[in-house]
Amino acid sequence: FLLLLLAAAWGPCFSEILRSSQRRWPVPYRRFDYRPKTDPYCQARYTFCPTGSAIPVMKEEDVIEVYRLQAPVWEFKYGDLLGHLKIMHDAVGFRSSLMGKNYTMEWYELFQLGNCTFPHLRPGMDAPFWCNQGAACFYEGIDDAHWKENGTLVLVTTISGIMFNEMAKWVKYDNETGIYYETWTVQASPDKQSVVWFDSYECSKFILRTYQKLADLGAVFKKIQTNYTSVVLFSGEPVYLGNETSVFGPQGNKTLAAAIRDFYYPFKPHQTVREFFVDLIKIIDHVILNHQFYLFYNLEYWFLPMKFPYLKVVYEEVPLPTGSKTSFGV
Repeated sequence: FLLLLLAAAWGPCFSEILRSSQRRWPVPYRRFDYRPKTDPYCQARYTFCPTGSAIPVMKEEDVIEVYRLQAPVWEFKYGDLLGHLKIMHDAVGFRSSLMGKNYTMEWYELFQLGNCTFPHLRPGMDAPFWCNQGAACFYEGIDDAHWKENGTLVLVTTISGIMFNEMAKWVKYDNETGIYYETWTVQASPDKQSVVWFDSYECSKFILRTYQKLADLGAVFKKIQTNYTSVVLFSGEPVYLGNETSVFGPQGNKTLAAAIRDFYYPFKPHQTVREFFVDLIKIIDHVILNHQFYLFYNLEYWFLPMKFPYLKVVYEEVPLPTGSKTSFGV
């Protein structure tokens, strides 16, 4: 009887504790067993990794310099324009002492940023269609002018050939299992200590993972400041809605499906100036006036109850990792 009274009195608390224990924030990024083939519908204006090559096997006794590379997004087209907004792209460079060759490694969208951030609403298809794969690109050479003129090219550590080869194995695994580009970081408030609901998965995160892998292998990094760009949405606790089948399938929620399609419609590629401003008003109405945002993450849909300041481009310091004591012969 006493147990029943306690359960009645504390049931809501126990229920909330149970629900809280079942949540995991940020939602873990989902990895896959293999990379699916891309649909021919997904087309890029600029070819992905046009001069890409296989990662070479370095000699064990090689000494390889590792460089931090950063430049404004689309610097090749707009120069430093996006650099003024601190919207930066990150990569990592390598220089082999034995071979005297330079290499660049980066991770970015297969079909440009817009396709990774918003879907296409195709005629005859109920569900939004996504072209949101991202992948690693490795090629010979470092374009000094590209990285130095408006960005950064700085030595961060030195590694051995053994460490490089171990890193290359990890890159292959990371690239085959982490296949979807996620633009948004979503958190509760601008406070640095606030809850992060979702973490982005883009170029800077790949570079940070690479640095951490090198540190795990024994690399010792220089003590320099390193900043990275994040595009942050601010919302209350997200609400899980379901996957494509449960929302848009035959037994799905027709009202919810229509609301998601209606939300994404204004983000379509614009044809005229008038269409752009009409759709911009719709976006403001959804996100700011009605505090609504529908997020696609891990092939699932979430509702974000948006909060002020709604969106912010953040350029924050993330320190280089601390190297371990075990080194692979550097």
